[in-house]
Amino acid sequence: MFDIGFWELTIIAVMGLIVLGPERLPTAIRTIRGWVRNVKQFSNTVQTELKEELRIHELHDNLKKAEQQGLKNLAPELQESVDSLKAAAEQANRPYAKDTDSTPKVTESEVKNDK
Repeated sequence: MFDIGFWELTIIAVMGLIVLGPERLPTAIRTIRGWVRNVKQFSNTVQTELKEELRIHELHDNLKKAEQQGLKNLAPELQESVDSLKAAAEQANRPYAKDTDSTPKVTESEVKNDK
């Protein structure tokens, strides 16, 4: 990434030892390591979000093309995008689907008993 070799790292370590001293050097190294970890994590998050946004944009464009063709005789990549969007829509609607079997059934005798 920065093209730092062994000798450059050695010089940085010696300078850090001279400037910070042996007591504060481990704390400084841990702090820098934490910063680097946070920057990498942020970078990975941004990269993942950008890939997802590009994927969504591509699916949107493919859906527009498919609608222009009337959703018939689609190219394989367009058909795959449409199928992917349909699957995502079904998955999103699944928690909201009404389950008729889970509704309690009330009989006339229960209604009369409640009165």
